[in-house]
Amino acid sequence: MSLTTIVLGRRLANREAGGRKIGALEGLPAMGLDGLGSASYGPEAMLTVLAVAGTASLGVVQPITWIILLLLAILFASYWQTIEAYPNNGGSYIVARENLGENAGLLAAAALMLDYMLNVAVGISAGVGALTSAVPALHGYTLPLCLAILVALTLVNLRGTKESGVALGLPTYLFIATLAGILAAGIWQALGAPHPHPVTPLPPAARATAPVTLWLLVRAFAAGCTAMTGVEAVSNGVGAFREPSVRYAHRTLAAIVVVLGLLLAGIAFLAHGYGIMAMDQAKPGYQSVISQLVGAVAGRGAVYAVTIASVLAVLCLSANTSFVGFPRLCRGVAADSYLPKAFAVPGRRLVYTIGILFLAAGAGGLLIVFGGITDRLIPLFAVGAFLSFSLSQAGMAVHWHRHGRGGADRGRLGINGLGAAATSTALAVILVAKFTEGAWLTLVVIPLTLGLLLAIRRYYAGLDRQVLAGSRRRMDLADHAPPCVVIPLERWDRMAHRAVHMAARLSPDVVALHLTDLDGPDAQQHEDRLRAQWADFVERPAAEAGLRPPVLVVEGSPYRSVLAPLLREVVSLRERCPRRPVMVILSELVGGNWWEAALHTGRTQRLRAEILRHGGADVSVLVVPWQLEPPETERMLAEEEPAS
Repeated sequence: MSLTTIVLGRRLANREAGGRKIGALEGLPAMGLDGLGSASYGPEAMLTVLAVAGTASLGVVQPITWIILLLLAILFASYWQTIEAYPNNGGSYIVARENLGENAGLLAAAALMLDYMLNVAVGISAGVGALTSAVPALHGYTLPLCLAILVALTLVNLRGTKESGVALGLPTYLFIATLAGILAAGIWQALGAPHPHPVTPLPPAARATAPVTLWLLVRAFAAGCTAMTGVEAVSNGVGAFREPSVRYAHRTLAAIVVVLGLLLAGIAFLAHGYGIMAMDQAKPGYQSVISQLVGAVAGRGAVYAVTIASVLAVLCLSANTSFVGFPRLCRGVAADSYLPKAFAVPGRRLVYTIGILFLAAGAGGLLIVFGGITDRLIPLFAVGAFLSFSLSQAGMAVHWHRHGRGGADRGRLGINGLGAAATSTALAVILVAKFTEGAWLTLVVIPLTLGLLLAIRRYYAGLDRQVLAGSRRRMDLADHAPPCVVIPLERWDRMAHRAVHMAARLSPDVVALHLTDLDGPDAQQHEDRLRAQWADFVERPAAEAGLRPPVLVVEGSPYRSVLAPLLREVVSLRERCPRRPVMVILSELVGGNWWEAALHTGRTQRLRAEILRHGGADVSVLVVPWQLEPPETERMLAEEEPAS
């Protein structure tokens, strides 16, 4: 069994796709971790902004949270309708493209791609922040820990969506149970005493440096809106659910929103009740808001350890939502020729492997650039999410306006219209409030991504014009003369024997090209030996068989180039064999082990690429392999068969 099979699992057949679908039980961890995890870093981002006003700002935490919950409810109703209207994946890209036009769809796709990458980086960095809160000695290893978790998540998702949902189920439901229990206990204590005494003393609050102003409230709201990112993930991945997919998608969306709403309300209530403030993650001694809250309610014993462990797991694994949604988004964009076609090809486990690897690389780059610090990533986070929210809701409003019938659809139009207005307003607030803190970068990255998508589409359109031109003409088989063949020949050995034998089977016009300047000081001796071998092993057997003997051409190459003399011989053959194709036959060593590639020059692969690029439309290349070990055909075929 190969290492790839051990790590990623056996290769799956297309017929097994139905068995890879998930229900609501697996859907909550597979697609809801982003939303659930944001209950940790969303309130913390809001409290970080309010920290400059000190404890005087705690009185506005709950009102801001209620506004965020109202917006969350509007998004829930809007995406509920989107799932129903687009049961085969109704992500922002599809909805905006079909209802607002191609450019709007691409803008939504670019925004969502950035949002997915940031979600991975933010989720993992927030999780590591929870870990370093519990174990301060690990603070100096923040970035390595982030990258290690990213690698682990990537491998889990390369095994398939179903596996990721099952693997993440235990930490997800443990997180919900433990944090909900802590919040319930804290609220019960707070109801008995307006200002409950924390079991573990809280860190001293930073001294106020600014008053509570309207601008501060706007910025706090913008930061708190990061708690809603991930709500769109279910509509982007409806196709991952088993039938009836709409029902399971609705159940998953409802579970995500209800749990998230309760967690946000509970955290806001207890933050005000206990007087919990945010701390600077970049400084030693950092304590996350969740760590302070759990310590205040339950102390630093076993309950704290289990709760923080579950929070850590869910925050780090909240990136899994992007690993489910991003490849599916890229698959749709690639199917429309705005991304390389490889993004639309399922891998060995029926997941879109290239999309997963691209997401991991982008998120890894973000983590490295920003040092794995959540507060540095948050200002970039909500812009992409709310831009895609706005385009999706506006697209749904247009959908109901065009295709709606009766009062029910007018009501749906009103819901999506309200969603578009609310999310657009929130987007404007976020852009203004977070512009100088880093949101300006998204206004650069999204247009650049949009330009790249359009450039890829132009390339594919130009390629189609060239490849499809004249494709309706009938084939002319009257003139089917064999090709003229040229073989680069270094020495006479079994590889050369096989290549010449193959050439003689294909054509009576075969030229072997040997270059003398590649042989070093004994070039003449090598040439004489080769000529003698050629006469003995090639020309004489050909004459005995009544065939035209292949021709050996010896030529100098003072600059040690193989390509230029070979192309000159191709031109010469083209002149001697007009209206006949030219074929170049190359010999290639095929190693039995991965490390053998490092022991060979790789000249054949490079030469093949250069010939195909510069040889002309009538030149083809045939590679004749020489296998160093017998091929393991039976093993490779067995890996493609389903397990019994």
